[in-house]
Amino acid sequence: MATVSTCTPEVAQGTHVFDILGYSKHRGMGNDADSYIGSGIFTVGGYDWTIRFYPDGYDKTCLSCISVYLELLSKSTKVRASCDLRLVDQCTGVSSSVHKTEPRMFSSGDSTKFAPETSDFKRRSEIENSAYLRGDRLTIECIVIKPHVTETKSFPKIDIPPSDMADHVGRLLEEKDGFDVSFSVGGETFGAHRFVLAMRSPVFRAELYGPMREARTGQCITIKDMQPAVFRTLLHFIYTDSLSGKHLEGDKDTEMIRLLLVAADRYAMERLKLVCQSILCEDLNVDTVATTLALADQHSCDKLKNSCLKFIEMSDAMDAVVATQGFKVTCPSLLVDALEMRRKFRKA
Repeated sequence: MATVSTCTPEVAQGTHVFDILGYSKHRGMGNDADSYIGSGIFTVGGYDWTIRFYPDGYDKTCLSCISVYLELLSKSTKVRASCDLRLVDQCTGVSSSVHKTEPRMFSSGDSTKFAPETSDFKRRSEIENSAYLRGDRLTIECIVIKPHVTETKSFPKIDIPPSDMADHVGRLLEEKDGFDVSFSVGGETFGAHRFVLAMRSPVFRAELYGPMREARTGQCITIKDMQPAVFRTLLHFIYTDSLSGKHLEGDKDTEMIRLLLVAADRYAMERLKLVCQSILCEDLNVDTVATTLALADQHSCDKLKNSCLKFIEMSDAMDAVVATQGFKVTCPSLLVDALEMRRKFRKA
């Protein structure tokens, strides 16, 4: 993003009005540095400021006074500025200056971040017997002036909203409008759009539009060796490019993710295949690693296979893995790979 800055002899000036309602109810807070009421944060000259109001005075040296300070809030900075702290007449709305700080350096790293340097801002008797206090309301006005402003501006730009294409395509599946192909999976029937399936899967494209296409318009395609829940989740991903918790029935339904990986491999959906590998990788433990290793080898998931082997050799869990039921379905060649990797790791 391009920006431009300009240094001018003009000043940055801001006025902040701090209304204190229920003045009498704030009395009795105590005489220490933490017994104050803070205003909202306001910005002048690109720096953040706030007002501190001590109803019982900052410390025991000013028991009969209130204390008011301007504080520089911006961190790790220094700024030259002046301020005028004023009280507002509740009858006329006109403010009167109580303390002025001439231009000086405010530093966020020490006590100079506060102004004024005195704690006896105004005697309470002068406030409570005056028009400054009406209806138990006291109003402090603070004017901050920062000279020689360098202003940074951004060139105009038009923000582009995030893509909503997946939302629109996903609604095609939800609304079931315009389905032109159907599938029978485990006794359940699912409708879909040929062009969406062909766009997302080269296998579906070959089946639906290729010379050996399996279905004519109106004919239902039977899919064998797949559970209805898996096909439903596969369709959801095809239309939305995401997995849905209501389809997975929990964030760590490992068996569903395994079956979905098989389906992704079957229909050459590489992104879904990688998503499943990532989830299975995060769920690796002694009980799951052998079964996941065999699955990764069977479906050419090299990244997941390597993760399984590294888990075995880095966690020194070989004996525990061998004792699991999943180990019995793991081919011997994978065990050799695991032992070889473990040997190389220990040599290193």
